[in-house]
Amino acid sequence: MRSPTLLKIRGIVQGVGFRPFVARTADSCGMNGWVMNDAQGVTILLRNTRTEVDAFIHLLHTQLPPAARIDSLEKSICESDTLDEGSTEGFRILPSPEAGNARDAAVTPDLCLCEDCRRELLDSADRRFNYPFINCTNCGPRYSIIRELPYDRERTTMAEFPMCSKCAKEYTDALDRRYHAQPNACPDCGPRLTALDSDGNLLGQHSEALDAVLSVLRNGGIAAVKGLGGYHLFTDAMLESSVKELRRRKHREEKPLAVMFSSLDQLREYAIVTEDEENLLESTASPIVLVKQLQESNLAPSLSPGNPRIGAFLPYTPLHVLLMQNLASPMVATSANISEEPLCTDNEEAIRRLKDIADIFLVHDRRIARAVDDSVQRIASCGPILLRRARGYAPDPIPLPGDCVVDSSLLAVGGHLKNTISVALPGKVITSPHIGDLSNALAIEAFRNSITLLSSLYGKEPETIACDLHPDYASTRHAVESDLPLVPVQHHLAHVLACMLEHTDANGVGPRQVLGVSWDGTGYGEDGSIWGGEFILVDRDAGTAKRVGHLLPFQLPGGEAAVRETSRSCLGALHAAGLADTEFGKQILQERYPDGPDKIHTLRSAIDKGVNSPVTTSAGRLFDAVASILGTATRNSFEGQAGMSVEFAATGARTEKALPWTASQEEAIVIDWSPCLEQLCKEVVSGADRTVLAMQFHRTLAETVLHVANHCGVEDVVLTGGCFQNAILTELTHDLLTRNKFNALLHQRLSPNDNSISAGQVLGALWGITRVTP
Repeated sequence: MRSPTLLKIRGIVQGVGFRPFVARTADSCGMNGWVMNDAQGVTILLRNTRTEVDAFIHLLHTQLPPAARIDSLEKSICESDTLDEGSTEGFRILPSPEAGNARDAAVTPDLCLCEDCRRELLDSADRRFNYPFINCTNCGPRYSIIRELPYDRERTTMAEFPMCSKCAKEYTDALDRRYHAQPNACPDCGPRLTALDSDGNLLGQHSEALDAVLSVLRNGGIAAVKGLGGYHLFTDAMLESSVKELRRRKHREEKPLAVMFSSLDQLREYAIVTEDEENLLESTASPIVLVKQLQESNLAPSLSPGNPRIGAFLPYTPLHVLLMQNLASPMVATSANISEEPLCTDNEEAIRRLKDIADIFLVHDRRIARAVDDSVQRIASCGPILLRRARGYAPDPIPLPGDCVVDSSLLAVGGHLKNTISVALPGKVITSPHIGDLSNALAIEAFRNSITLLSSLYGKEPETIACDLHPDYASTRHAVESDLPLVPVQHHLAHVLACMLEHTDANGVGPRQVLGVSWDGTGYGEDGSIWGGEFILVDRDAGTAKRVGHLLPFQLPGGEAAVRETSRSCLGALHAAGLADTEFGKQILQERYPDGPDKIHTLRSAIDKGVNSPVTTSAGRLFDAVASILGTATRNSFEGQAGMSVEFAATGARTEKALPWTASQEEAIVIDWSPCLEQLCKEVVSGADRTVLAMQFHRTLAETVLHVANHCGVEDVVLTGGCFQNAILTELTHDLLTRNKFNALLHQRLSPNDNSISAGQVLGALWGITRVTP
């Protein structure tokens, strides 16, 4: 008798209807055997001929469920009697075994509501009509409800809701769309809604709860709504008074607020939406997408002040659909927290933290096991740019190169801003959803909880920790306090490595040597200064990273104050360029410091004496200086605001010219932007078109990248760091490099900003490339 064939499948194969798909496919092909989840993915045993097995494998690859993905499939002969269990006829889904300590199955990200469930939700004849927790194998909560692997109902927060007989029948019917759908539920047995006032008093349940919240929103109030991975704050996006009040209560001055629209048709009434943007909005990830707002949109002006784009998204849960179909206006739907604090997920916690913000609370009794924020993306001509990787994308694993051997439990704790954490498992990196800025006690607590939750999910206590070089980052302090072996990885190198990770497959095929262009606002340099305009040559074979170039350094008078006030970056840059005493330089500074020359004199004295005036090469701070010169922004009330203003000013400007610049070389290439600022100041003083100047500045930066690439002669050029969230800069640089026969490597599944630092730290630790030499 032929020995059975064993298939070990890894990828996104749990929580996406993969086992039911396998069972149905097996039945249709006359296969005999079984399928089960395990701690690494899915195992299939087949008692059929080699030809039949090969045909079956072909179907697995070509007819996958929408959200499933096969990363690897290993075929072997089953040698164990314990695996060859049960009847030799037919095909079954077996219960999952206990996970033990070897857990590394990919966890499926949460999935937006599918069209089949949407139709049932709105069908008055369906038993789940208006049920806000409808789901099936193709949609619904996944990562946000899982407690431990493998992914089965008893290991999720849905274990608290025993299925009724009707749901249980669906769950066990191989022909039903809800066959083995772990969150399966209905109004008789599943989670339920409750409305509470700001003191936690009951206002209504079920449909009454929904009606109570709708009444508040129709009257311009603010509602805290518990969603998939946390709470949102909802208010009418058409009412300026409501949006301003939300900003006041939330302490969020100018940072853009996301807006939920009931449909694409409604969104088109307020914004221009391209085909690529539509595809993103309607994808299973259903992220927030930055779209161009129509001038006559009549949305509240304070939604995104000074910003021509708006963060738009569509209802991605059944509860959102029920809310939005009963509201005439688009709704602000922003993370429910005080500015810079982490998401609220627990009902009691939400009442406690949000009682002074929300007029009413719409809660439910399905617990959120893991907080997950909304993902944010934008479209550039060279592809999507992921600004925040969270719901719908995380924790989808990134394959590790084949030469990375994971022989101990490695945790990477990321940076200070836009923090994520990552763990290394055999063959892959798991990066958490966006955690946020570690700027207060609540955020640091959320960061530590994320480490505990991710470690427990995979049953691996960290044995080594990779961290940033900066000694004052909260993430670095946590790593130091752990008393575990540390692997510090330089910040801008981690950016480059994260992008290399995305362009290297599981067989190790990928670039061996890259020129990394790592531009951002702040990062701790090897010399103790603030880096941020770096050119780093990474040689994978030699195991080295070398700083081959950087932007001309300048000083930031006031340190952190210069990050907030663009005039300080402007003063520091003009001083370094020898322009502060020129007639046009003086005029620019006088306009930026209208209170008189004393402040200018004091700050210049601090620069000369090196008093609280750190040296930086930061491209982000250079953008701030240019924003001040152009008059597009006087401050950063949120990270990157001034740089965004320069991009917005350049949007639509028609010019092929760049501003002048020079380059010199000693130990490394130094890009001298002094001629650029000199020309900018002269043009601004003479009244030139500032939108054209903004575009010329972008073209200047792109030219500098090409210059360094030509000098280094390396074919693959990585564009990374927060500055490459700027679509104009990314497009111009990508196009210029491509036209000159370079491969411009962009982030695809991670963000160019600090969201990706932890993933880069993992690769640096495994490759042994952690520091940048001069």
